[in-house]
Amino acid sequence: MTSGPSPDLSRYIRPGDGVIVGQACAEPQALTQALTEQRAAFSGTRLFLGVNYAGNVRPEHADHLRLSSYCGAGRNRALADAGVLDIHPHPYSRLAALFRERRVPCDVVLLQVSPPNSRGEYSMGLAVDYLPPALAVARVVIAEVNARVPWTYTERMFRREDFALLLESSREPATPPPTRAGDAEGAIARHAAQFIPDGAMLEFGIGVLPDAVCAALTSRRGMRIHSGTIGDGVIDLMRAGAIEDASCGQLIGTRRLFDFARENPAIRMRSTEYTHDPRVLGGLERFVAINSAVEVDLTGQVNAEVAGGSYLGAVGGALDFIRAANASPGGVSLLLVPSSRIVKSLSGPVSTPRSEAGVIVTERGAADLRGCTLGERARRMQAISSL
Repeated sequence: MTSGPSPDLSRYIRPGDGVIVGQACAEPQALTQALTEQRAAFSGTRLFLGVNYAGNVRPEHADHLRLSSYCGAGRNRALADAGVLDIHPHPYSRLAALFRERRVPCDVVLLQVSPPNSRGEYSMGLAVDYLPPALAVARVVIAEVNARVPWTYTERMFRREDFALLLESSREPATPPPTRAGDAEGAIARHAAQFIPDGAMLEFGIGVLPDAVCAALTSRRGMRIHSGTIGDGVIDLMRAGAIEDASCGQLIGTRRLFDFARENPAIRMRSTEYTHDPRVLGGLERFVAINSAVEVDLTGQVNAEVAGGSYLGAVGGALDFIRAANASPGGVSLLLVPSSRIVKSLSGPVSTPRSEAGVIVTERGAADLRGCTLGERARRMQAISSL
């Protein structure tokens, strides 16, 4: 175990290696700082980034690192705008196979873990996500044990001998920029809530709108969560008895969420090979997918990737969950956007085709596009838009 000065990563990372790092709140920040500082020692390393809140990887680091990601979220937008980030436009459900098949190179994994429990088990803390398939094929696994990361119930646990190197740290996990729901978000949430019954199985995308929906559901009962992520909004729902338990890939939120998840058996984190598996999703009844987007056109096509010429979103897991919700008995796909984001024609790529359109929700109401012709869709979308 190492603490203090940064370890010499050139003992473990070779020039040209593929390196996968934990994303979002689960980024091992001391390790990514060491990686960028020492990058010249393993020039040509291919670094795969997920959601990037910490900002430790910056455009100037592309002098020695080849950067790629499935998304432009967080600080990745600056990398994309600088032209140094290659985007993988794959559905989230494909990432595990891409790692296992080495189509996305994966020689070294850098991950953040919690301190061990009394049995000597290190939890994956704030995310399991796409890391297990990467761990399965990696030559080297390096972990940062962060004293401020909670021990949680994660699909995979570790022993000290599972790591080639273990670095100690104590720093607050990276978190998304603070957001606050306003009147418009509250109205969107209320319109969305009417489509969510007792006993629903919920999926939440990232951002203020999915969290706002939680505040409108505290009177529901018998709900559960099957999601790629959960945020702070889930806390009050679970405390109110509206949600019984949650299976998710990662936690994206604040210290309040991290403390709530600590040793909480009602929250279990799983690999994308479970959370996004079409066979698992196909068995869920009353599955409600709650997502947002950059813009939606009058036919129900969705752009979730590009705004103003900047790559800031992703194909991500929305398409996986939307398809599952559309096929689920009693299920529904809810896409939440401000009315100003309904447009006549998209300014970016089609991330979700109009053939998968469900219910579009704005602060002006909801447009249920299921079973509608293109003409009827346009009429319903106009009614909830700012056009």
